[in-house]
Amino acid sequence: MSPARRAFLAAALLAAGPAFADPPARVNAEGGVAIGGTDPVAYFTDGRPVPGRLEFSHPWAGATWRFASAENRDRFAADPERYAPAYGGFCAYAAARDYLASVDPQAWRIVEGRLYLNHDLSIRDRWARDIPAEIANADRNWPGLSRR
Repeated sequence: MSPARRAFLAAALLAAGPAFADPPARVNAEGGVAIGGTDPVAYFTDGRPVPGRLEFSHPWAGATWRFASAENRDRFAADPERYAPAYGGFCAYAAARDYLASVDPQAWRIVEGRLYLNHDLSIRDRWARDIPAEIANADRNWPGLSRR
């Protein structure tokens, strides 16, 4: 490959941003299954959590992700950062306070195209009081949390 072509490809990868980002260092995957087996794509396509099925699985970031359909599995496989929940699928409220907590698939929200999960519905309501501050705090804490 020519040096010019190599430079062009490197620039394209850098400009592409999150689609080529590294997967999270840690994923909420009890028993090896991410986010309790809930289909992360369904939050975007169906507007609700949908249980994934064993036959529609995909490995990513050290966990097995399950999907309600082959189409959802293929969407995720093509662009996992678009569909994977923030903070490895751990509670966004807890991440903002610098600890990890499990989530309830019913306690969710999509903000600016990103899926956020919370421990339960009451925590989700607390988190929703100041979403920009919660996200800023969790973003600041996540690099350290993801390595614990």
